[in-house]
Amino acid sequence: MDKPRYSLEGRIALITGASSGLGARFARLYAAAGAAVVIGARRMERIAALAEEINAGGGRAVAVPLDVTDEASIIRAFDAAEAGIGVPDIVVANAGIVEPGRSIDLPADAMRRVVDTNFNGVYLTAREGARRMIAAGSKQTERGRIILTGSITAQMTATGDAAYAATKLAVQHLGRQFAREWARQGINVNVIQPGYIRTEIDGEWFDTEGGKAQIASWPRKRLTEIDALDDMMLFFASDASRQVTGTFISIDDGQSL
Repeated sequence: MDKPRYSLEGRIALITGASSGLGARFARLYAAAGAAVVIGARRMERIAALAEEINAGGGRAVAVPLDVTDEASIIRAFDAAEAGIGVPDIVVANAGIVEPGRSIDLPADAMRRVVDTNFNGVYLTAREGARRMIAAGSKQTERGRIILTGSITAQMTATGDAAYAATKLAVQHLGRQFAREWARQGINVNVIQPGYIRTEIDGEWFDTEGGKAQIASWPRKRLTEIDALDDMMLFFASDASRQVTGTFISIDDGQSL
């Protein structure tokens, strides 16, 4: 990966949902920008391999088991981060799942899984990160950065993803709530809302006839490239965003138009 335009030298980032897709991309991106990265996910073999890759390339990474639906697991992950690298001053609450299905058919336990991961998991991760940052002196340094991964579905309607879209809209507002609460504690909270990107979560869908029809319905008739998020993710994490908090931005190549 080329040297990013924003430096994160001397920073420590904890990223959830880092075993694949966007989370893995963010881990590589932040490491290339100079940050030490703590990679959290349930699939330990994957994040261990990613940490090994980053370390072999001259970066610094530690893999920690992390289930965002379990508060105790989140606390243990932050403890491991502090013991292995230090207190994270960047937290990316990225873990998320999809349970597709029409609203009248979606089982209650599927809905609970989506809420537990996409909303409760984001809430608990950001809260624990803020607690650690405040204790470490973020009010004085003003270097606390929390980034929540939302989705353009927060502004859209479609058949089959009501549970996912509703949690992503909740995340959008949660980011503003957190930003207001922690503004005087030197912590900035912002939300990035990606468009449809080919990842492990929904990649196969776009090879189906329905997926191809969806792509054809967008103004530019293409998926968003995963590197489209890079500059904004770096900006939100860096000193350059010192006066940016409580905002959300969609990066979707016009898919939501």
